Amino acid sequence: MFADHNLPIIFAGLMALSVIVYAILDGYDLGVGILLPLENDQQADQMIASIGPFWDANETWLVLAVGLLLIAFPTAHSAILKSLYIPTAIMLIGLILRGVAFDFRAKVAQVNKHRWNQVFKLGSFIASLSQGYMLGSFVMGFESSVAANLFSVLSALGVTCAYALIGSTWLILKTTDSLQLRAIKWAKLTGIISFVGILAVCIVNPLINSFVFDRWTSAPLVYFVAFIPFVCFTLLTIGYLVLNRLPLENDTACWLPFLITVVVYIFCFCGLAFSFYPYVVPGELTIWQAASAPESLRFILYGALVVIPCILAYTVFSYRIFWGKVEELRYH
Repeated sequence: MFADHNLPIIFAGLMALSVIVYAILDGYDLGVGILLPLENDQQADQMIASIGPFWDANETWLVLAVGLLLIAFPTAHSAILKSLYIPTAIMLIGLILRGVAFDFRAKVAQVNKHRWNQVFKLGSFIASLSQGYMLGSFVMGFESSVAANLFSVLSALGVTCAYALIGSTWLILKTTDSLQLRAIKWAKLTGIISFVGILAVCIVNPLINSFVFDRWTSAPLVYFVAFIPFVCFTLLTIGYLVLNRLPLENDTACWLPFLITVVVYIFCFCGLAFSFYPYVVPGELTIWQAASAPESLRFILYGALVVIPCILAYTVFSYRIFWGKVEELRYH
């Protein structure tokens, strides 16, 4: 049913799907954590309530992506984790801090809730910065030079800002009144910074990677590559103009900034995937070189074709059930 040559492509596609869905879904709740105000407990409660039904399940996509990497591309998994062991451990610490703080802030005395808000915010920053650093290391081919580390730090800041952008647009969608107005201001600022960040990556990436430079400058591929930043810059500009008009009567179009940000995420991810395909470890291993045996991939694929639709189904179901504006935070 599936040719041996196509199996690594299928698994690369499934892994790419898991990564982009994770970046969008866990991205906005990490962004909400990054933006969590420490001086206003009422707004903090509203923001926590906006992600409460979703944040834990969103991380399922990260587990799925890492699991697919391990079972489908074990050689690449070993090479990547060997290079990213420390930032991965730091990311897990950040995610653990978020989980602990989310539960403890509901159980401690009111006077101590502020402390756990701080921990939740800190965990969100740690997880976001770690993921951005890992992305930068991947782009640099896991080099350990000073320039590579500086680029990874820049990437860490850029990803954190991008998460704050999608988090602020999520709050525009889910909240009202003063918090929504505050989220609009956050979205304007982070949108401008993200605009600059995307431009910087588009300039730096081909300069530091000869493979990317050749791919970006070879016709007819160059036209496709040029289309991606053009769309991103156009959408971010439109998004900024929309933000200047919000909120509208009856909260019309409150969903539009979030949708625009999601589309920008998808185009940026497509640009990244296009730049490095077919390498799963830049400059070292292609998806065919790193793939498991065809028999193993075929066996695993049947399970994936059952599990992934189930995850998609309960994800859609949960968002359908908890659709609408956030209500007062309640714990059961």
